[in-house]
Amino acid sequence: MKEQDIMEATGEGSSSMALLLGIEHNEVRAFLLLYLIITVLSIIVFKLGFAKKLPPLKSVVIYLFLIIGCIPLAFFGIGLPVAEGLIVAALILIIYKVRLHQSKKENG
Repeated sequence: MKEQDIMEATGEGSSSMALLLGIEHNEVRAFLLLYLIITVLSIIVFKLGFAKKLPPLKSVVIYLFLIIGCIPLAFFGIGLPVAEGLIVAALILIIYKVRLHQSKKENG
């Protein structure tokens, strides 16, 4: 194999989100956008599903580790549907929170 062949992204085996962001045309821009999307979706899913009321410094530490932890997820997101899974998780949690709010309003 030539070095040129190795360095070019063909889009084969890429996730649909990576292809949508143009991973085959501009790899760096697409990776940064994918990282940003995965980070925002991870924060949303964490906030909706798992976050508890914490002191500000502890919250900063948790979100800092979440942001750092999204780096490997972005690498995996090139070939695997990580962003798509986070979208589905966020939608399920949003539906759950809306239904929970409605049932609390009806009962109380």
